[in-house]
Amino acid sequence: MQSPIREARDNDWPQLWPIIRDVVTEQQTMPYDPAMTEQDAKRMWLLPAPARVTVSTNRSRVTGAANMYANRPGPGSHVASGSLMVGRHARGTGVGRALATDMIDWARRSGFAAIQFNAVVDTNTAAVRLYESLGFVTLGTAPGAFRHPTEGFVGLRIMWLDL
Repeated sequence: MQSPIREARDNDWPQLWPIIRDVVTEQQTMPYDPAMTEQDAKRMWLLPAPARVTVSTNRSRVTGAANMYANRPGPGSHVASGSLMVGRHARGTGVGRALATDMIDWARRSGFAAIQFNAVVDTNTAAVRLYESLGFVTLGTAPGAFRHPTEGFVGLRIMWLDL
């Protein structure tokens, strides 16, 4: 199922926050503090321009979101980065692929040379498979850099896509 992607709006936050809260408190796929407050999440996720924040929707329901930006300032600003989150109810339906494809298109249109994901949890096999299917490669893995609630210490991958 292809989910429509659009720019995030202020009134999306009430639907976006539960997705972020669930993903973060699951502690399985994102290296964020599970005690993160809603205000901290909003500040971290809803980045100002030139960054971009998008949502996927199914009818009027937000099913996932992405934010995208330059990975580093100055000499590193030619490489994009970002984060994607998919609501529990929408996983496995193509939302992640739609968000990632949109991010790749944005990065190309914006003139970035590559996309670098800094911390893809090694046990997040759905994300790894998705990114690899879109052409990303793993540059390296920081062993034991992520404390998974059931798997223990697992690696964090740095994944790269030349544009």
